[in-house]
Amino acid sequence: MSFWTFLSVWLTVNVVTTLAVRRAGALGLYRPGMWITMVWITPIVGPFMALLTLIQFHRHHREATRQSSRADHHELHDDHPDDPPATDLTLPSGQVLSLAEGLGEANGFPLLKWRWVDTALAELDDAERPTARTACQRLWLTHLRHLLGPHFRLIETEDAFVLSSLEDVSQRAIAGYITQTRKRVSQLLAGLAEFPAEGKSILIVMDDEAAYYQYVSIYYPTEGEFAFSSGMFIDAGCPHFVVCRDELARIEPVIAHELTHSALAHLSLPLWLDEGIAVNTERRIAGLPPSPHTPFELHAMHGRFWNDERIQEFWSGDSFRRTDDGNLLSYALARVLVEQTAADWPAFANFVRHARRDDAGEAAARQHLGIDLGASAAAVTGQLGATGWAPRLTAPVS
Repeated sequence: MSFWTFLSVWLTVNVVTTLAVRRAGALGLYRPGMWITMVWITPIVGPFMALLTLIQFHRHHREATRQSSRADHHELHDDHPDDPPATDLTLPSGQVLSLAEGLGEANGFPLLKWRWVDTALAELDDAERPTARTACQRLWLTHLRHLLGPHFRLIETEDAFVLSSLEDVSQRAIAGYITQTRKRVSQLLAGLAEFPAEGKSILIVMDDEAAYYQYVSIYYPTEGEFAFSSGMFIDAGCPHFVVCRDELARIEPVIAHELTHSALAHLSLPLWLDEGIAVNTERRIAGLPPSPHTPFELHAMHGRFWNDERIQEFWSGDSFRRTDDGNLLSYALARVLVEQTAADWPAFANFVRHARRDDAGEAAARQHLGIDLGASAAAVTGQLGATGWAPRLTAPVS
C-alpha cells in the first residue's frame, strides 16, 4: 500500500469514526471529546477502541429505549398551564386529602413538608399508603414543573418520575435507564439494595448550574464551604436526586451513583462506606471515568494528605465536604477500601448490614471482616507505620 493510499484510508476512517462519536455524544455518550482525541492521536488503536465503545454504547442505548417503550410511561400535562396546580388529592378510596397546609417554599421552590405528609398519611391503611405517597410526589413535582416553566416536562413510569426540559427521546431514554439501573443495582448489591416501598425514584434535571445550586442549597447547612458537584442525592423527607443538565453524558453515571445511595438509604451507613459502595457500583454500571491523575500520582497525593487528624475527618464524613484535594482523595480512599473488602461478598454484606455511623463501622469490620479499619486505611495510603488511625468519633454523626 502506498503512502498516499494509507493516508487516504486513515483520514477516511478517522473522519467517519469522529462523526459517529459526535452523533453518539448527542445521545449521551460519555466524554465524546476524549474519544475523538484518541481517534486522531493514536492511529489504528484509537479508532478501534472508539468503535468498540460505540458498539457497546448503541447496544445499551437501544436497550434503554426498549425499556422505556415497554414501560407504562406517560407525560403529565397541565390542563390550564397559567393556573396554579391543584392542592387536593382524591385517593382511590374516594377520600379527598388537602395538601395546602403542607405546601411550603424555600429559595423560591415549592416544597412539601414531608413530616406533615407522613402524619396525614399515617391514618391510611397499608394498602393505600404507597399509592397516596406517590400521589403526593406527583403533586409536588407538578408544582415544581409549574414554577420552572412550560418548557419543563414531567414523565412518570412504573419506577420513576423524571422532570426536565430534555427532548422527548432523551427524557424517555433516561426514564428507561432508571428502570434498567435499578435492576442492575439490585443485582450488584444482592441482599443490600432496597428501594423505598412508598414512592418512586425521582430525577430532577435543572437547566443550569445557577438553578441547580439554588435548589440543592436548600439542603446545605447555613454556614461553611462546600465542594462543587454535578449531582446530589437528597434524603430529606422525600428521597430524590438532582442533576445539572450540563452534558447528557454526565447524567448516566450520576444516576447510577445516586440510585445506589437511594437503595442503601435504609441502612443509615457511615458516609465513607456509603460513598465507597456508590462509586464502585457507578464504575461497574457506567464504566470508568477518565482521571486527571495517574495511579502513581494519586498514591503520592494520599501519602501527602492523610495524617492522624485528617483520617478522623474521613471516618466522620467531614473530609467528603472539603473544597480542596481532600474531597477527591476521600472518594478515592473510600472506593479502594470497599473494593478490597468486598472480595468476599457474604462477609462484606454482613459487615455492611451491621456497620454503624457512631463508630464508622469499626466494630462491624472487626467482627465480620476481621480487619482494623485504621490499619487498612494506612496500608491503602502507603503509611504502614501509622498508628492510631482507627475511628475515634467524639460526637454523633448525622
